[in-house]
Amino acid sequence: MTIKFQPLGDYIGAAVTVVDLSRPLDDETFKSIHTAWLDYGVLAFPNQTAMTMDDQIAFTRRFGTLVSHHMPQFCAPGRPEVLIVSNVKKDGHPLGQEKAGRNWHTDYQFLAEPASGSFLHAIEVPPDQGDTLFIGMNGVYEALPAEMRRRITGLNVVHSRTQTWPILYPHRPALSIEEAARTPDIVHPLVRTHPETGRPCLYLGDVMWAVEGMDLEEGQALLRKLYEFATQERFVYAYRWRPGDAVLWDNRCTLHCATPFDEETYRRLMYRTTVRGDRPFYASG
Repeated sequence: MTIKFQPLGDYIGAAVTVVDLSRPLDDETFKSIHTAWLDYGVLAFPNQTAMTMDDQIAFTRRFGTLVSHHMPQFCAPGRPEVLIVSNVKKDGHPLGQEKAGRNWHTDYQFLAEPASGSFLHAIEVPPDQGDTLFIGMNGVYEALPAEMRRRITGLNVVHSRTQTWPILYPHRPALSIEEAARTPDIVHPLVRTHPETGRPCLYLGDVMWAVEGMDLEEGQALLRKLYEFATQERFVYAYRWRPGDAVLWDNRCTLHCATPFDEETYRRLMYRTTVRGDRPFYASG
């Protein structure tokens, strides 16, 4: 199969054409997709309306072991690998996770082994709202002033789901004791080396709490400064969803953020599968 990759943004992303993910891919085609994923960070697969939930699981599994969401109540019945992202309610109860991902983040960054890849399939989406924003963090790191790169290289950051939860999700119930126990604080490098490409990437995320070896306020001020730099408009690509679209992104070298939409007027239903990664590290040189 001959497939094409059309660049999307100046710094990140490509659209994949002439591929049907409802059908098994031969090894050569998958290798091309995997290589492009590493090159572009984000791959969009338009109009995958024939792809079923099981097709999605099978495709994502080729990138590695799938992980279940730490809040199983939002997973698809009988398919713990699939997280439902939706504002739709059934019998008055949320069908899936509402208002998900509306802060700049990478998936499962609060785990010792954060996600390497995430794959999101849109079933129902608003017609002109609810974009997902992406940033390529290797490009951001390379664009930092040399003095800042020297300052942050080798620093480690405490990622705390429990400390940041009430700040990020004031509309949600507090984490239960069991939920908090499943996501204890974890330390990751501020600059990580991509395990497959070897590229250095600025590793930011919404659950970052403190910089090791720094006063809390000083460390948080540094993180805010890096966020402000990384989220400049020049680095951001906005993906406009259409029903059937699917997007695969590399959490090891990208940030993403969902944007709001009129939830009283429009429905959104999306399915996400997530690939387990390995422990972030920094390799000098």
